[in-house]
Amino acid sequence: MNLALWIIAGVLAAVFLLAGGNKLFIPREKLAKAPGGGWVNDFSPRFIKVLGAVEIIGAIGLIVPAALDIAPILVPLAAIGLATIMTGAAIVTSRRHESMHALLNLTYLALIAFVAIGRFGPQAFN
Repeated sequence: MNLALWIIAGVLAAVFLLAGGNKLFIPREKLAKAPGGGWVNDFSPRFIKVLGAVEIIGAIGLIVPAALDIAPILVPLAAIGLATIMTGAAIVTSRRHESMHALLNLTYLALIAFVAIGRFGPQAFN
């Protein structure tokens, strides 16, 4: 189980690093043209940049505290923060009638919840 949690956390960290980096460094107008990127028009450029930064911090929080064995409790807390973001993302995409993107967001949410529960529960770092 520990290996599965590490693998899923690693994959999620990569996904959120990429997504956060895109939001942080790519202009809003270019993000809006990407498939499924129309949601950015509903938010300010500042919000999108902050969201990207928070996603990057969350991605780092999924791996670094446990890898360095410094405050590993931050791993499930980072997962909860990212789960909150993905809940919001699923709501936004479902309201925009983008069901495939909403389903993808719910999939990420389920994986993040698995990491949070696993790291708070019996598979906490031992």
